[in-house]
Amino acid sequence: MGYPKKLLSDDEVIVTEFRPHWSGILKEGLLIFLALVLIVLIQLNGWPWWISVALIIGAILLAAEGLIRWLFTNHVITNERVIYRAGLISKVGKEIPHEVINDVSFRQSVVERIFGTGDLLIESAGTHGQSRYSDIPNPEGVQTIIYAEREKRMHFMNRASPDVGASTTASQLDTLARLHDLGKLTDAEFESEKKKLLGGA
Repeated sequence: MGYPKKLLSDDEVIVTEFRPHWSGILKEGLLIFLALVLIVLIQLNGWPWWISVALIIGAILLAAEGLIRWLFTNHVITNERVIYRAGLISKVGKEIPHEVINDVSFRQSVVERIFGTGDLLIESAGTHGQSRYSDIPNPEGVQTIIYAEREKRMHFMNRASPDVGASTTASQLDTLARLHDLGKLTDAEFESEKKKLLGGA
């Protein structure tokens, strides 16, 4: 289920949205697969039909919580904020405006790297603090998207409110340097963006 468009602001657009990586429900998938294998064996051996029914109902009940949690968890990145929403009946959510994000890092174990998943840690100013999200598909790619959208947002806010520009320039330069160090910006791109921030040609 996608993020409701009615919850976006007038000029806000969704850059990307995704559910947690499928490996987050690997246990539930294996449980249902095992139940199906057992049902086939039971049928081949002529056991009573109700045993098969009991097995499949039991597997569904055991797997239901994890499947529902995965299905109704949504990560959204817009041009204004990072959004997390989860829950079917009772819901939880968190929104982090791009302009308060100080740092985005990711962590992958060897197994997670094989599967293409990992954890994402967002550090932000004010009451947001640290936010850790697990089972993020391609966390390095998501990190890059957030950095890029943060820079666009800061440029937009500086144009809209020139008085804010002086107080945010140092932060933007720091972010540019971090992106350059991570290899997300080439030397030429880094120098060009730095000149723009400093008022150069």
